[in-house]
Amino acid sequence: MTDAPWFRPAVTILAAFGAMMSLAAGMTLVERKVSAFIQERHGPNRVGPFGLLQPLADLIKFVFKEELAPDRANPLLFLLAPALACLPAMATFAALPFGFLDGKPMVVANLDVGVLYVLAVGSLGVYGIILGGWASNNKYSLLGGLRASAQMVSYEISLVLSLVSVIAVSGSLNLSEIVLAQDQRWNVLVQPVAALVFLVTMFAETNRHPFDFAECEPELVGGFHTEYSGMRFALFFLGEYIAMVVMSGFMAVLFFGGCDVPFLAIAATPWWAGALAMVVKMGFFLLLYVWVRWTLPRFRYDQLMYLGWRVLLPLSLANLAVTGVVLALDRQGAAQ
Repeated sequence: MTDAPWFRPAVTILAAFGAMMSLAAGMTLVERKVSAFIQERHGPNRVGPFGLLQPLADLIKFVFKEELAPDRANPLLFLLAPALACLPAMATFAALPFGFLDGKPMVVANLDVGVLYVLAVGSLGVYGIILGGWASNNKYSLLGGLRASAQMVSYEISLVLSLVSVIAVSGSLNLSEIVLAQDQRWNVLVQPVAALVFLVTMFAETNRHPFDFAECEPELVGGFHTEYSGMRFALFFLGEYIAMVVMSGFMAVLFFGGCDVPFLAIAATPWWAGALAMVVKMGFFLLLYVWVRWTLPRFRYDQLMYLGWRVLLPLSLANLAVTGVVLALDRQGAAQ
């Protein structure tokens, strides 16, 4: 059975799905533990040893919690929105390489256009937020959905431009080849401005603090998910954490070498060491998500727009122009 052509892809898919769900569930516990540490509280410590079974308790609570819907809500879109918010983040995880085994990338889908796939599928998640806000027939929810769409447009452009700079340096859209191109030097050393822009935009793309205007409690009650409860709310909740895991993974792959271990060639690195290095790098950025949430105050909405259009967009354009000039001069010098 192990020689069957479907066996390895099936095992890879199941392993990736299990890792993704485990990381997302674990992040709900990490979020509470780290926030409690910052605020000098205990955090979850009742369910299981040291509160480690708290994610399981949350799942049981969501499963048995009553699901409600407003009388005038659009029934089809109200049900569809949570799935649209969660599934795109799950789908983009498939293009994330975790290492190399026998010279082949450990990835569910090794796409030649992996970067374009991530951008295309990942951007669909905003439809779930917009539809959730509109279908709820709630003005606060609608404002949250509109804020999310405006925020997505404002920061998606800068994110794409930062990726174009990485593609120009690496010479490929394949994420595995981008990792191999960083065997000697990580892209964060070559493209520090692009790395900074991507770091800021990944907070905005996942609607995380200080850019969580789609669910700003002091202004919008709960934002786009105000009317959701039970497993429908859990899907929104899960989609946010999966998006955090995915964006942390792509930050590691695009700028920090992915599975590359410092001072070791990728070809000479055992697969388990490469996968461990990838997980450690992802863990750092996931911890950064939580640290920033409980450290920085939320921006005003006009400050959010100003940062996106007046700061990050010109900065990413300037970085792309400089990158193009430097690459052109290098090619001209090599030709001579």
